[in-house]
Amino acid sequence: MKAWQLHQLGWSQRQIAAELGVTQGAVCQWIKRAREGGGEKGLLKRPAPGRQRSLTDEQISQIPDLLTQGAMAFGFADDQWTTARIAMVFKQVFGVAHHPSHISRILSKYYPDWRNYREP
Repeated sequence: MKAWQLHQLGWSQRQIAAELGVTQGAVCQWIKRAREGGGEKGLLKRPAPGRQRSLTDEQISQIPDLLTQGAMAFGFADDQWTTARIAMVFKQVFGVAHHPSHISRILSKYYPDWRNYREP
């Protein structure tokens, strides 16, 4: 936003870049975004690019309860959790399909100790 303010005061892109310690290319991009976005509004934080999460915060918060029930509660022959089994449970409970390797990433991110969830 400082770059846009300086631009409005008549500073050149080169002067703004030197003042802010950034490249002239960055200043050029900021000014372009500000022009296209209606001034400073165009410089506000934008959503991160990429695909949105398939599980909501509420669903993620339910994962420990699902794992604590044990695999047998979902029709498996024993209580051993595998990422393939958890993927099947996610599909059954949440209606969301995930590859087993992705299940591991999800669990590691939100519940690093997921292998320790056991029936009380």
